[in-house]
Amino acid sequence: MGTDESGKNGNHPNRSAREWCEEALSRLDAGRPEAALDAARRAAGLDPASEWAHRLISLAHERLGRDADALPAAERAVELAHGSWPARLRLAGVLRRLPGRWAEASEQAELARKFAPEEPGPEVMRGDLALLRGEHARAERAYRAALAADPGHPQARVNLGLALLRWDRPRLHHDPAWPIDPRQSGRARRAMEVWSRQVRLLLAVGTLGIAACALLLDWGAQARLGGLVLLLLLVPITVRQARRVGVWRYAGAMLGGDPWLGVSVASAALSIAAFTAWLLLGAVRVPWLDPVWAGLAGILVLGWPAQAGVRALAQAWRGRPLRALAVTEPVRASERTARRNVGVALWIVLGRTWTVLVALAGGALVVEPLAAVAMVAVPSPLVWGFLRARPGADRWLLTAAGLVVLAAVACAAGGVLEAAWAWRTGLGALVAGAVVSGLRGAQAWWRGGPGPWRSSLLMCDLPVGGEPSVALNSEVRQTFSYARSVVLAYGDALGPRVAGAVASVTSSGELRLIAETEAWEAVEEDPRVALFATDPLQRRFWVEVRGVARADSDVLRVTPKQVLVGEFPGRHQRR
Repeated sequence: MGTDESGKNGNHPNRSAREWCEEALSRLDAGRPEAALDAARRAAGLDPASEWAHRLISLAHERLGRDADALPAAERAVELAHGSWPARLRLAGVLRRLPGRWAEASEQAELARKFAPEEPGPEVMRGDLALLRGEHARAERAYRAALAADPGHPQARVNLGLALLRWDRPRLHHDPAWPIDPRQSGRARRAMEVWSRQVRLLLAVGTLGIAACALLLDWGAQARLGGLVLLLLLVPITVRQARRVGVWRYAGAMLGGDPWLGVSVASAALSIAAFTAWLLLGAVRVPWLDPVWAGLAGILVLGWPAQAGVRALAQAWRGRPLRALAVTEPVRASERTARRNVGVALWIVLGRTWTVLVALAGGALVVEPLAAVAMVAVPSPLVWGFLRARPGADRWLLTAAGLVVLAAVACAAGGVLEAAWAWRTGLGALVAGAVVSGLRGAQAWWRGGPGPWRSSLLMCDLPVGGEPSVALNSEVRQTFSYARSVVLAYGDALGPRVAGAVASVTSSGELRLIAETEAWEAVEEDPRVALFATDPLQRRFWVEVRGVARADSDVLRVTPKQVLVGEFPGRHQRR
């Protein structure tokens, strides 16, 4: 019914537009986007030229999941204040969620950084846009630039951890810079995935059937003819799925962007070639090659279990999880996403530790048992990560980590003491650690929650563009309206320069300038300027407005970023 904490029915006829904006922002911070939207609309109704109100309308729509509705308000805010970096950032935040608008979002983020290089927000947006494309090195540079401005920025820290982990975006097959709807690339991916699955399954079943006929029934020739028929059946399957791809122009980039999809499709194509060659080898009868066992080996190499094992190993050794822990841990207490990502990073470190211990234990048993002493040092990065992150809530993780440490110590003792019980304890602990990890994954799968794998990593996405606008009070407006002269300060290749200008103030709070040509050329490179004026009605009163200048038709539009006021010293102060 529109009630809130400051009134019985939410109606405050005496509130100004700026006060309604402040109320909208407080409601957004309290997690009440619907009420915030109402307050922001009231502000826009009282002052249609308030770009802050339009930004808050856009932000409330975004929080409600209405990205299409958030766009017009964000665009209106930019129209009202061309040089507002929060308005540019708000528009970038909306555009990045819309299909095919990534390039425009990147352009708006670059403008925001140009307008306010001292602010962390534009750099964070640039990092997010790079991270969504899988450009991890570029994202890392942007996040570190944001942290240089604000070392405690939670979104910069969490997403820098993702860049260090080489995080995989949700739609690996889709580049957000493509001017196509993600649903189109999703259908194409699904078609290629289904084709790969069907081909490998049919060929695996056919290989097993031919092998069984050759070994048990001595029907080798007839079985090979059946294999040729199976190859012919693959033609309509391939044609049907090829028609469903549709966006063949992007198919190659999709396979490159999603390497596991590429591996799946490539393995299906290799399976067809290998199956054909296997049938021919069976007919030729190569003396040194048993065609039956060659076919079964092909299933093992090209089948999904082998690919799953390779993928798990590659995922465990991708990125720098210890560095990710170091940058993410400072905001773990205040940001839920950070806590989740820290836990996943520790699981990744645990997986690495386990694989190294298995390799060392196998090598020690085969070559030299005394070499198992080196296993004691392997869990040290895992222990460091636990001491830094202190993940006390995940008992599965603590149990698996304890088993891995026990395995390292026991196997090292077995190598030194040559004791079979120590080796059995160590190897048993390694197996138990793998079982605990598997049970944790099964629990997450059953409950539909985050599991101990990379896909559980989350990108931090805090709302942007809600910062208050800089208002010009009546004294400042009067000064620029009645000033006999205005001094414009700007920078160019020769350094700081000043020039005379004629200024006026718009209803939205922008300053409109008529200035010399050199100033126009300079603000194209660096739009940050400062304006100085004195009030002729109060001769001791002066104003400095620092802002961003943008060329528009025959005037320069200056959006204020900071306003300074003061008085000149009197005669008694000059002595």
